[in-house]
Amino acid sequence: MSSWADRWRKDFPALASKGDRKAIYLDSACMSLTPREVLRAQEEYYTEFPGCGGRSVHRWSSEVTDRVETVREEAGRFFGAPPRQMINVRNTTEAINLVARGISWKRGDVVLVSNQEHNSNLVVWQELQRRTGLRLKILPLPEDAAFDVEEYQAVLEKGVRLVSFFHGSNLDGRLLPAREIVELAHDHGAQVLLDGSQAAPHHRLDLERSGPDYYALSLHKMLGPTGTGLLYGRTGSLETLRPLISGGETVAWTDYRTHQFLEIPERFEAGLQNYAGILGAGAALRYLAKVDFEELRLHETRLQARVDSGVRGLPLVRFGLEKPEDRGSVYNFVLSGIDAHDTALFLDAGYGVMVRSGMNCVHSWYRSHGYEGSVRASFYLYTTEQEVDQLVNGLREIVDRLGPNARVRVRGSSRPSRRAPAPSTRPSHGQTASSSPQGRPRSRGERSSR
Repeated sequence: MSSWADRWRKDFPALASKGDRKAIYLDSACMSLTPREVLRAQEEYYTEFPGCGGRSVHRWSSEVTDRVETVREEAGRFFGAPPRQMINVRNTTEAINLVARGISWKRGDVVLVSNQEHNSNLVVWQELQRRTGLRLKILPLPEDAAFDVEEYQAVLEKGVRLVSFFHGSNLDGRLLPAREIVELAHDHGAQVLLDGSQAAPHHRLDLERSGPDYYALSLHKMLGPTGTGLLYGRTGSLETLRPLISGGETVAWTDYRTHQFLEIPERFEAGLQNYAGILGAGAALRYLAKVDFEELRLHETRLQARVDSGVRGLPLVRFGLEKPEDRGSVYNFVLSGIDAHDTALFLDAGYGVMVRSGMNCVHSWYRSHGYEGSVRASFYLYTTEQEVDQLVNGLREIVDRLGPNARVRVRGSSRPSRRAPAPSTRPSHGQTASSSPQGRPRSRGERSSR
């Protein structure tokens, strides 16, 4: 039976079967797959006009310069923003740091974040708290309910300079009400920075309409190449920031005493850029322009509901809101008493299912709730019902094998429970394991990216 996803799958070379080992990729919240159009765009740069943009006057350099600016214009149209307010960066982390380190802070300034922020939207504020004397406040989010507007407004009334929230959560998939958050913040004289790395791939954005002062996103989660991202800044907001990196390509002129920075966006784009990546990102945005995002939302809701139904009866604790449509593309859970890394390796070795395991770079939330980690499956436009069925089949088998040894872990307990022993036999599904649980690099799983 064909599904909505089948129309897209043929465009993704990584999904082609490799011998008898099928690739079931359920880790798109970390990084999406790449369609052929993106690969071709990158190859074209290196084979047809591999020059430096914005420097030389020969035809290759001119071609690169023109195409990079064309991608900026396409990004502006795609995200509903003036092109010159779009800054090319490597990823969301760099974009957040550009804002955080570009603001002139005063001692006592307050930055408000939620208790579910990715490390990228927490660590930089902790560092600045020590260096500049700003104050960091944490807003707890209801775990089984919608965003609490009244509690948010109560914090704003005590004085906040910058609100820095995720738009979509990489922990449980929830979407925050961006426009309401922005309007209330502006009413109280605060600016807003939104981490859009999980929202932008799944929702059609109109940044000028929703009105954040800054919006950060990673294009490697939107079918684009690795090392590509964007920072949007509202008119008047970017102009107040100091460049994160200064030097080549950021200045109009220098002498031995001083210099003059270029206008926005060039002042923020130091050095030789990732031209192939930017052109590949442009191809990714053109590809996504063909996708009906409402159909994508319905597709991901169907997958969420299918997993819910399939795991019913298992000793499983799922993170996030109850309704499938409120969890976006993220299905994050723990199997009681079974180590998350063991589960992920078992799924890959026996069922070809690739998921994320660990603390998903939200260590603060996991540590505060007493969890050593979780298993996160995440979906995108190429994910099929049959693939989530394989996820369910694998979970049922590992519970059957390790269930008697499992010790129940209660959500929110103060101490993590002892993990069950690693599987000692190969999964019965019969595929050859690519790695062994005994030899896994545990620390690597804890520090991997979004």
